[in-house]
Amino acid sequence: MEPAHGGRAAEPVYRPILACRRGELEALGHLDVTVAPLVAPILDIDILDASVPEALARLPSGLVPAVDVSRLPDARETELVRWGVPLVPVVGLGESDRRLVAHGAAARAYARRAVIRLRTRRDRSGPDATTAAVERIWRFTRTAPEQCDLLVDAGDVCCPADLREAEWRIRRLLDWSRRYAWRSVTVASGGLPPTLARLPTDEPVRLERWDWQLWERVADRDVGYGDYGVGSAQGGAGQPGDRLPTMCYTTDGAWWVYRWSRRGGRGDDRVADLCRTLVSAPHWPVAGAAFSWGDHEILRRARRVAGAGSASAWTAWSTSHHLAQVLTDLRYAGPDGRPEWNGVDTAERRRSSRPSRGGDARRAG
Repeated sequence: MEPAHGGRAAEPVYRPILACRRGELEALGHLDVTVAPLVAPILDIDILDASVPEALARLPSGLVPAVDVSRLPDARETELVRWGVPLVPVVGLGESDRRLVAHGAAARAYARRAVIRLRTRRDRSGPDATTAAVERIWRFTRTAPEQCDLLVDAGDVCCPADLREAEWRIRRLLDWSRRYAWRSVTVASGGLPPTLARLPTDEPVRLERWDWQLWERVADRDVGYGDYGVGSAQGGAGQPGDRLPTMCYTTDGAWWVYRWSRRGGRGDDRVADLCRTLVSAPHWPVAGAAFSWGDHEILRRARRVAGAGSASAWTAWSTSHHLAQVLTDLRYAGPDGRPEWNGVDTAERRRSSRPSRGGDARRAG
């Protein structure tokens, strides 16, 4: 991928909400330094140990994660300013006064900004109550709207009915958000089911990317894009219950889920067969292994020059490809060199600008 345009510092164009696990962190760690500043990951932390701050410190230069510790106890150990690594605090509407003060200290110590996460399914109060909640946040964190990125998190969007309801709620919230001069506004949702274990095996299964469709519907409001990577908004999609070799491969408007259980071979054989099937599919990118670190690792397994890996490795490869695919879809620059956010135009350009899938292009990968 090309570096950011011009001599201006790159602004993030994509805010994935990722579990703070080994696979997701490994995918982030392999982002190219030219595109790392375009990604502003939001890491949900469920369990805290000494390895978490260490893993955040190893992320690429220019990649500053936002960290959500709302599921952790409100204690000294979860005060982000004490971790000693650059990060952005994620602030929820229902945080305690004590945690808001701690988040404010973290915001001032590192990036001098914060992310306010408004969950449409959980934070269902009216506009006046929402206004009171965010003004309380600014008061205790000692920040201003101009220092805050608003994340409108629609949660699970897994069918047309979810899509319609989420769009209605988000448009109402975006109308409310115009009261303030936010640093940025992003709409995020998750489109994968909480488990993939019920899907058929030994054949690729196509699933709609409802999260992408939701963003395309509201992109006319000049909002950024976020999703849950190749995980579910409910958690669990990245860790299939039956532990079969599983990969979730992102394409234009869809995921292709590969779950492999073919008998008669070891785990290495099943993963190699899965990867051979994937690299032979029409949705394998023209750039092949050069498209992302994850694609490179998949091709290595297809050629049997590396071992099968593990569930966290399969998540890492899938996430790495997903990050590259989303950035490719989003980074069609307008006349002024900045990304354009019109979903319809972007989709049309994406269809018309892809190179043909001729034999020479395929072999070049």
